[in-house]
Amino acid sequence: MYDYVEFVSEHGAFDLHDLDNLARAAELYGLGTMIKVDQCHQTFLAQRSVGAGFGAVLFTDCRSADDVRECIRTIRPDTPEDGGLYGSAIRRMAIPDHPGTAEYIQALRDTVVAIMIEKKGAVDNLDEILSVPGVDMVQWGGFDYSISVGIPRQASPHPEIVATRNRVFEAAIKASVPPRAEIDTADEAKAFLDMGVRHFAVGADLQILHDRWKDNGERLRKVLSGA
Repeated sequence: MYDYVEFVSEHGAFDLHDLDNLARAAELYGLGTMIKVDQCHQTFLAQRSVGAGFGAVLFTDCRSADDVRECIRTIRPDTPEDGGLYGSAIRRMAIPDHPGTAEYIQALRDTVVAIMIEKKGAVDNLDEILSVPGVDMVQWGGFDYSISVGIPRQASPHPEIVATRNRVFEAAIKASVPPRAEIDTADEAKAFLDMGVRHFAVGADLQILHDRWKDNGERLRKVLSGA
């Protein structure tokens, strides 16, 4: 039912062993893997995640095209033609082949680079960001964006936030950079499909658990009270 799973490490607790174990478990089921990394230690964590076997990295908090270029360099091979920062590392993705083989270098080149568009600066520089070679996907981050423009998102999205989101998706599609939308249910996909969006993140585990516990807890309280 799903093409890949995403580990949102930006918001969760983990250790380095978890990266190998998550990638290994996903591979057993034929699933691809993406990791969302925090900007403050993105170089180290992105490289360790790719080394563990993650096939995509979602970078956060970019505000300019230069920020995006640095994200791409982080996980591209350190060759004259690629200009990346990833060198020889004996990590899980390098076994059984020794790091430095043609296959190893190609695996780094094939790692998907996704960029969160979630800051005012990123929206202001959107066209330049979308033109950076090596950007494979963008994802809209409405909560962060609403904070960065001074209108924190409440229960219902602000019209300005919705309009900006749609503009980001339209610009990405025009630039042939696939956008990804966050949805909670399949019913929400229709509006985005009509816009041309074909990639979706379907819910987060904490939100799914919260909604189920809240719904069943409220219904159980009514049963217990005889309502």
